[in-house]
Amino acid sequence: MYISAIIVVALLLLSIFVFRKFSSFVYSIALIDMFLRIIYYIAVHLPLGEFNGYIKTYFPESIPAIIRAFTNDILCEVLIWVYIAFMAIFWFYSISYFMKKKK
Repeated sequence: MYISAIIVVALLLLSIFVFRKFSSFVYSIALIDMFLRIIYYIAVHLPLGEFNGYIKTYFPESIPAIIRAFTNDILCEVLIWVYIAFMAIFWFYSISYFMKKKK
């Protein structure tokens, strides 16, 4: 169960060291979360046999699911709000990109 948290943290640290920008860190959080949600959706809704069991066992549903699995009470709430803040920043970056593209 700890492997999912280790992989997500390693990917986030790798994105920090490779890109060295806050926006890249925000994009990597959003991309990791989207990837986990897509993989989990495929595992739940497509009959792929043994692959579904593997995905449900080793891949979490999303980043908030990882936070809920490894923390509790106040720390969980704080980390979920931090996650929501990162998603709001991602939304802001996406909107500003499309507004610049429009001009």
